[in-house]
Amino acid sequence: MKALLMLENGMTFEGQGFGEPRDVLCEVVFNSAMCGYTELLTDPSYAGQGVVMTYPMIGNYGICYEDAESDRPWVEAFIVHSVSGIASNFRCDIDLDGYLKNNHIPGISGVDTRALTRCLRDSGTMRGMICFGDSINREEMKRKIAEYSAVGGVSLVSTKQPRDFGNGSVKVALIDYGTKQNIVRSLTRRGCTVRCFPNHTPFEEIKAWNPDGVMLSNGPGDPKNCMNEVRELKKLYDSGIPTFAICMGHQLLALSQGADTFKLKYGHRGINHPVKELKTNRVYITSQNHGYVVDAKTVDPAIAELSFVSMNDQSVEGLDYKNGRAFSVQFHPEAASGPLDTGFLFDRFMDLMGGSRI
Repeated sequence: MKALLMLENGMTFEGQGFGEPRDVLCEVVFNSAMCGYTELLTDPSYAGQGVVMTYPMIGNYGICYEDAESDRPWVEAFIVHSVSGIASNFRCDIDLDGYLKNNHIPGISGVDTRALTRCLRDSGTMRGMICFGDSINREEMKRKIAEYSAVGGVSLVSTKQPRDFGNGSVKVALIDYGTKQNIVRSLTRRGCTVRCFPNHTPFEEIKAWNPDGVMLSNGPGDPKNCMNEVRELKKLYDSGIPTFAICMGHQLLALSQGADTFKLKYGHRGINHPVKELKTNRVYITSQNHGYVVDAKTVDPAIAELSFVSMNDQSVEGLDYKNGRAFSVQFHPEAASGPLDTGFLFDRFMDLMGGSRI
């Protein structure tokens, strides 16, 4: 089936539909990864977004359910140059097209993703719409895009009830703003019992569980839409409970301590982003997925110091808090992009909690 992608600046890209042939509005972003699309599709941080893959062929190894980061995909649409008609991998459970159909997610292939990515880099992240069929009303598409505001957010993707994982000796409260399952796995294999709490959980309820530490997860959207969560994190920080924050959690913790955040022009999304650790001058290759960052100029040096910076644009990639009980990173140390380069951050968290690692 014919398909058309239109951006809010009026640019259009024709292609062929795959997955669910359903018209969709979304925020259009690009990801520079060559692989890992199963993890990407199921990452709650992509809720409400149509993802453009810069690598030309996607789908050649199919979908392996074991690699999923949540129990369902969250992307709003999937945009590729070429979708493989054959899934060749002994771990494959279903091909990409079938997986998207089963989960009612539209895709468009045959798109000049190089031109599309250049457009997003030059103009920044934009709203867009994908329509299917032989007769597409472009004026109607323009109207709908102009009226569209991003949907999704933390409340959509967060767990609705507390959930428990693992059976270790160290208790970790994981506040779920859109957590990836590999965060849970990284903790449980180090000997933790993890209780995953909804994003709106009052600090008093978390404290009543008597955790050894608190993990703040990744998640979608603008952190400033989560000011109730920020107020609870102020209480968490003041309590002195060991805290490790990733991505959205990193931004929310910074906001709770008086720093500010801002939106990047086109964000950081991929598995090849270099960051430098300032204390050692070591550079790590990291997985990233975010559109907002902490503003370095607003970080109070009496409260926190920069620990990591992006080698691409010098934006904040990590903070160490002066109370000695909290630290955070913008990238994903659980995502195995190095593949295990930054896993030591989980070991640091275990040491902070006084726990063992397995």
